[in-house]
Amino acid sequence: MSNIKLGRRALLAAVAALGLTGPAVAGGHQVLDSIHFLIPGGAGGGWDGTARGTGEALTEAGLVGTASYENMSGGGGGKAIGYLIENAESNHGTLMVNSTPIVIRSLTGVFPHNFRDLTLVSGTIGDYAAIVVGKDSPINSMNDLIAAYDADPGATAIGGGSVPGGMDHLVAAMVMEAAGKDALGVKYIPYDAGGKAMAALLSGEIAALSTGFSEAVDLANAGEVKIIGVTADERVDAAPDAMTMKEQGIGTTFVNWRGFFAAPGLPDDKLAMYQDAIAKMYDTPEWEAVRARNGWVNIHNSGDDFLTFLEAQEKVIGDLMKKLGFL
Repeated sequence: MSNIKLGRRALLAAVAALGLTGPAVAGGHQVLDSIHFLIPGGAGGGWDGTARGTGEALTEAGLVGTASYENMSGGGGGKAIGYLIENAESNHGTLMVNSTPIVIRSLTGVFPHNFRDLTLVSGTIGDYAAIVVGKDSPINSMNDLIAAYDADPGATAIGGGSVPGGMDHLVAAMVMEAAGKDALGVKYIPYDAGGKAMAALLSGEIAALSTGFSEAVDLANAGEVKIIGVTADERVDAAPDAMTMKEQGIGTTFVNWRGFFAAPGLPDDKLAMYQDAIAKMYDTPEWEAVRARNGWVNIHNSGDDFLTFLEAQEKVIGDLMKKLGFL
């Protein structure tokens, strides 16, 4: 029985590829029956929002029939990665969302696998990083921050919402290193929540805060901070007055990407269908609505381009973590 069923599905896929069936082709797009999204963290986080937003756009645009979601927290994302690798054969219909932590946490050995153990599907969106200061701070640019640091390094601490060696710390170190300073000399103070970090910024406990760009835009729009540098290649529409690091002579860029991975050994034709659906998604109003609502930046790296991007990020982060003593 199962052989007959399989044969029929293969036949339907072949017919759909030739564009000969009604239901399988919508608006000139080939339609995938379904995608199951595996989310390595809990509800409400960045991974969760990315998977659900992508699923919403793909289904509403008619590129995918149905989308389902599964949250699998644990091991800093390692539980879901291990599950996908160990159950690869039965998970050809699954896409797992991930982001920069898959690079950081595999380097530090939080889990034994890395992105090379999975099938790379596509980098999808990104959030740049930003350095912000309190609205009443005398600092108005990266040059001002560097001058303050030169005058008194100990009194020019940079705060962040992640642990030492986490993303906010690495961004602060990367930026200061690119500005010609020794990253080891930068005083970094971690806070476990945005509210505490803001209080520290307003009280002068820290001179600046390293944070995600979309969070920085929200704080700036609320009138609480000034954005003094963004790690994008060029200015971002969401905050057109915010200068990039490069504009200020600091030659560094960084993006916290989010994208999708599949089980190892995924057949090439299935991989191509996933990549095609995601590529077509960018041109749909359904995706634009999801993207704009979340303040995401479109950063599309498919297949080999995604691998090149990840390997470059792994090298930059690895070198910096060695220097800072985290590896």
